[in-house]
Amino acid sequence: MAIYLLGDIQGCHTELCQLMKLVNFDLNTDQIWFTGDLVARGPDSLATLRLIKSLGNSAKVVLGNHDLHLLAVHAGIKKVKRNDLVDELLNSSDIDELMDWLAQYPLVEQLPNENAYMSHAGLPPEWQPEDALAQSNFVQERISGSERNHWLNSMYGNTPNSWCNAQTEEEKFRYSVNALTRMRFCFSDGSLEFTSKGSPIDNQDTNLSPWFKLSKSIGTTQWVFGHWASLNGEVDNPNIYALDTGCVWGGRLTMLRWHDKKIFSVPAQL
Repeated sequence: MAIYLLGDIQGCHTELCQLMKLVNFDLNTDQIWFTGDLVARGPDSLATLRLIKSLGNSAKVVLGNHDLHLLAVHAGIKKVKRNDLVDELLNSSDIDELMDWLAQYPLVEQLPNENAYMSHAGLPPEWQPEDALAQSNFVQERISGSERNHWLNSMYGNTPNSWCNAQTEEEKFRYSVNALTRMRFCFSDGSLEFTSKGSPIDNQDTNLSPWFKLSKSIGTTQWVFGHWASLNGEVDNPNIYALDTGCVWGGRLTMLRWHDKKIFSVPAQL
């Protein structure tokens, strides 16, 4: 069995199909682990979700910020973002079924029998991997439960940006969502910064560092993530795998075969 880990699709269904064909993906023996942001800015979010859902147990998914926002839009809590191409998805006959299916997924997955994990944005410096798993379970239980709308409504906002300041359940929920789906740079104390999206090379703010430069766990823990397209898959830490290579922005869709760490990619179809 091969485990493939795949960067942000964002509705780029054609490239997803091309990449699965490139690696000769076998539904009966292989798995694809998706780093989140399955939907939004690309041309076919509906076909993307239907395809991933059809993979059944051969698909593992962690939710990204765009996936969570879609759930909130479907619930009537938020409006579609200006650049999101999800009208066909929202008007589809199986939208309710697709949203219930999407809402079951966590924010963190651990690879089988390894000290290796996957989340959309990474591991916040204030946490150990076990903290990330615990808070992922906390979020998953609430988003997949009967009070989903209450929790989706409470996830918006940038505070608290430090775990030690999260006191109520809603604050812990919001911090967990932000840390695991929106984080890129952090301040020196490990607190989250939400506005900077460029590459670390271009960063001029000496108060900010990439989250993986501040994490004390990354020396002994492997982490797979997406979200940060401006990294273009390039990090200088052998335990970090950045898989968002900006397909929806004209880059490429990238997949990592876990057992031998071989990279596969296809260019965006502009």
